[in-house]
Amino acid sequence: MGSRPSDGRRRFTLAVTALSVLDLSPITEGGGPGQSLRNTLDLARRAERLGYRRYWVAEHHNIPGIASAATAVVIGHIAGGTSTIRVGAGGIMLPNHAPLVIAEQFGTLDALYPGRIDLGLGRAPGTDQRTAFALRRNLHGDPDDFPRDVVELQGYFREPREDEPVQAIPGRGQNVPIWILGSSLYGAQLAALLGLPYAFASHFAPAALLPALDAYRRSFRPSGQLSEPYAMAGFNVFAAETDEEAHRLRTSARKSTLWLRRGRPCPLPPPDDAFESGLSPHERRMLDEQGACTAAGSPAAVLRRMEEFVDRTGVDELMVASQIFDHEARVRSFEIAMDVWLSRPASPAPGAPG
Repeated sequence: MGSRPSDGRRRFTLAVTALSVLDLSPITEGGGPGQSLRNTLDLARRAERLGYRRYWVAEHHNIPGIASAATAVVIGHIAGGTSTIRVGAGGIMLPNHAPLVIAEQFGTLDALYPGRIDLGLGRAPGTDQRTAFALRRNLHGDPDDFPRDVVELQGYFREPREDEPVQAIPGRGQNVPIWILGSSLYGAQLAALLGLPYAFASHFAPAALLPALDAYRRSFRPSGQLSEPYAMAGFNVFAAETDEEAHRLRTSARKSTLWLRRGRPCPLPPPDDAFESGLSPHERRMLDEQGACTAAGSPAAVLRRMEEFVDRTGVDELMVASQIFDHEARVRSFEIAMDVWLSRPASPAPGAPG
């Protein structure tokens, strides 16, 4: 298991840990992608004013409740409507794409919004096997393809040699910051080997969080992008004025997760007061385990859970996710999270990658 930071490290971490946003651009029941993407831009603008460090969207396909399948397009939509917040992918599922295409897409984004674009990379398909086949036209692959593709992608962002026959234009010489994403030791070890920042998907797959962070920190090799390990972790926040309202808002996400596990993904449903009482013991245990990295409650309760999580993990940054049906309630949840975090004696310090 991951080693617990010393007392001194815990105090230091709590002082500097920054907050960022992971937005799955939820398509709500009765809504559509257009409204979802307008809500995403509105939330990004408010997150920028609140002081969130970065705003990421993720590549998912064939999921009725997520509007960010064309991830680079959505990033351009967000970056074009904001001015200072970093915007990026959390992440691009690299096995679905040729590295050159991603280098050109993110080189273009960086050319349009210089110094504001992040590129997080994952090796999962972000969908089911049939949809993955539709994306790639084959499912043949080698376990070593992902590391090779990451290294190839890095190469397209460097200054090219004169004799280099294939170049990313835009992309060459732009050094777009790359992150490795994961929910297992594999991504942690690759990020450490390449000297890249690491983001763990603990907001939906928390089981290997501590071992992965420990492996990343122990094995980290400095690189041209990063001199020391830098870890971020996903964390769900459902914040409201009262514990009861926060737990009611959370039922939308839990219900959506249950339907996804049943193989029937759906748009994000409205809160359901009777949902929890209808769960079987197995379903409740599954949802509780998947949502272990979650704060749901009043402002004081949310702050306590956030501090406990950072204290336990020593992460440098929290990537806050908040799958809430009502847009204004979702915005309010992010407001509360930042308000209580900034109410602590020390505010987040600069020094993050990018």
